[in-house]
Amino acid sequence: MRNRYSISTKVLNDARSRGLHIVIAESCTGGLVAGALTEIAGASDVVDCGFVVYTNEAKSQLLGVPPALIARHGAVSAEVARALAEGALAHSFAHASIAVTGIAGPSGGSPEKPVGLVHIAAARQGRDRLIEEHRFGDIGREQVRLKSVEAALKLLSRVL
Repeated sequence: MRNRYSISTKVLNDARSRGLHIVIAESCTGGLVAGALTEIAGASDVVDCGFVVYTNEAKSQLLGVPPALIARHGAVSAEVARALAEGALAHSFAHASIAVTGIAGPSGGSPEKPVGLVHIAAARQGRDRLIEEHRFGDIGREQVRLKSVEAALKLLSRVL
């Protein structure tokens, strides 16, 4: 908790000092990244909005992720994470975004995409996209989600 709090504070301070606004697109974390940022007083001058897009339909309808991309690569993929990050930028007034998609478990995994697999993408207007793959393992749903939040905040910090 303390580490997430300090990373959240750093992200907000970095964005604030650069005059940037942030948007969040989340699937497996279900709003925890947005929650980690907005638990800090004063976040409203940095956080524009957040999207919790759990279903493939929501990913497509709310953030413009092409259904064909999801069909080709699966919702848990680097390609979809990138599309979520870019879609969040396109559907907000933010300058930087973070997107998380993964398999928190306890079910839903496969040999190719096991429980604990999480893809995180960060985007900033006019800059390269950053994409990471994490394999946290089958450590329990709560731990996969918490580790995903921490990783997402660290990646967001890098893109700012």
